[in-house]
Amino acid sequence: MEQSPGRAPSSFGWLRRGWRNVREAGGVQLAATLIVLLLALFIARFSWVLPGGEEPTPLTSEAERALYDLRAYYAADLVEQDERIVLLVYTDQTLINARKRSPLDRGMLARALANLDGMGAKAIGIDILFDQPQDEDDALIETLRAMQTPVAIAYANQETNKDDIVYEQQEYLEEFQARLEGTSAHPASIRLDNTFGATRIWPSIVAQLPPLLGRAMLEDAGEASPAFAGYEGAIDYRRPKFIDAPLFAALQIDLLADPDPEVLPFLADQFAGKYVLIGGDIVDYDRVETSFTSINGDVPAGIAVHAEIIAQMLDGRYLAPIPSWVLWALALLVVVTAALTALLEWPARRLAPFLVVLFVTFIGIPVLLQVRNVDTYGLPAVGWLVGWIIAFTAVTAAARASGAVQRNFATSALGKYIPRDIAQAIIDKPELLSLGGEKREIFVLFSDLEGFTKMSHAIAPEMVARLLNRYLDLLSQVVLDHGGVIDKFVGDAVVAFWGAPISRPDDGTRAAKAGYALWQAGEDFRREVAAMDASLPKIGKTRVGLHYGEAVIGNFGGATRIQYTALGDSMNTAARLEAANKALESSVMASREFAEASGLAWWRQMGRVQLRGRARAVDLFEPAPQFPDADRTVLAEACALAASDRATALRLAQQVAGRHPDDSALRNLVERMQEMDEGGTYVLG
Repeated sequence: MEQSPGRAPSSFGWLRRGWRNVREAGGVQLAATLIVLLLALFIARFSWVLPGGEEPTPLTSEAERALYDLRAYYAADLVEQDERIVLLVYTDQTLINARKRSPLDRGMLARALANLDGMGAKAIGIDILFDQPQDEDDALIETLRAMQTPVAIAYANQETNKDDIVYEQQEYLEEFQARLEGTSAHPASIRLDNTFGATRIWPSIVAQLPPLLGRAMLEDAGEASPAFAGYEGAIDYRRPKFIDAPLFAALQIDLLADPDPEVLPFLADQFAGKYVLIGGDIVDYDRVETSFTSINGDVPAGIAVHAEIIAQMLDGRYLAPIPSWVLWALALLVVVTAALTALLEWPARRLAPFLVVLFVTFIGIPVLLQVRNVDTYGLPAVGWLVGWIIAFTAVTAAARASGAVQRNFATSALGKYIPRDIAQAIIDKPELLSLGGEKREIFVLFSDLEGFTKMSHAIAPEMVARLLNRYLDLLSQVVLDHGGVIDKFVGDAVVAFWGAPISRPDDGTRAAKAGYALWQAGEDFRREVAAMDASLPKIGKTRVGLHYGEAVIGNFGGATRIQYTALGDSMNTAARLEAANKALESSVMASREFAEASGLAWWRQMGRVQLRGRARAVDLFEPAPQFPDADRTVLAEACALAASDRATALRLAQQVAGRHPDDSALRNLVERMQEMDEGGTYVLG
């Protein structure tokens, strides 16, 4: 079914047109566009990290992490204090009391473990590396060997913790733990992943390392979760529901190492049936930045991160990973969407709300997934947005490159009749040339080449065509250089106007200068023809008529042909002024309306005449850039007195003409003043 003429094109129609524009951009442009689209796809897929490595993708990776931290923080569960886990910690006050800072007092640890062993804890995890000897090591080993409660002891090696341990320390650590073989105390990895400066995800599973501290403790308690056996996703941090209530209860270790006998039963209630983590909570020691640090500024102790991992397993908060193929599919969808949108070539008013929706979608999808317990660490959001913009820009640029070629062609074609800036405006807004007309105030120019018709009968047609084309080319360029619109050519005559279809503040100045330059171009043409062939008849001068007034401007015609032109009395007046130059012995003549509207001060007043076929008299003004200002003033006075004091007017005009004996137009003015009617008007025969 055919589309009705008044119906807007469908989206498919816009797409077809946009694709045609892209194809016409040329092979080089298409190849460049394809490369940029692949770059957009790459960024939309790998905006977090480069494939196969940990090097960040420039520009987007930091933004991705910041956005992830933001959504992780606000999507986090608000919970009361977790009663399943207790932290037994060395604090700054503990170190002051013990008068010993580093390594942490192992004698105190041994006494605390001995007291803790009978309190019914599910499992104990020690987040302290025994990598340097202390005098209390034997006592600690003896205590650990006697423990009935399973104990997971911190382990690390050089390969995975290069910044935390050296070879000698690792040797001592392994010797220390070797002395505990066959007991309930066993090694557990305390390695955390601080990629990009914060611990956001579980550490990767490394074959040569023992189980992660949290996993080891749940295995000891018989509560290991199979779902987390190979988990390497994001840590699902929580936020405390109440500001004054931390997520985990924490007791100073010295309270348990040397307890008051009367307080000991109450302490036992704090540990019974719970997971106990022992480590440091000391300022500037073993602090870990998390997903929340950039939001709330909190930098918790490493032991608290291990507690969060344990809580995540106990709660079964498994964050489902997004398969790689889904990420590729989403990245491809982003690029395809951008390309299709660019092909639609929507205007800004329609594109702007779409971009807002798109931005909200790209940001909102990761947030929605985060809330629904999907692991969005590594899910692009900024990458989608950047990739979309790059793809959209690439396709738009290709379409515009093709459009530029088409517009340049159209502008070049229109530029043979109208100035390029007006041509471009018409291409951008075709409605400027809609069928019909409107009344406008315009500056009109008529020119004619004296004696050309007679000369054309005396020379060969080929020479006539050559001379005429050269002449019209010269004059057309003058009109276009001054911003005018060429209305038509009538033989050797040129008709042009200013003020439509686009009006500019300096149209009058442009038109006036064009009229004067047109006469000069005609003089150049006369000299050019004389130098070309002495046998050719002499070319006459170019005469120009200028008028400013109202005309009907628009496209006139029918279904098969239209013409953009001006109609009205203003056109006729300009034509009569051009013809009057012969009788006035002048070359360029303008009406008072034109001169006053031009904004130029170079005019000299040349009397009042009644043009052929015109009932109303016209005040004449002639461009005379080099004419003395004093004489210009005298002429104006003479013309003003012509109707009331003819004798004085004539005398003044004669004085000026006498000072310029070679000026035929001034002599003609004196002659006309002698034959004026009572109203000071000369009637052209």
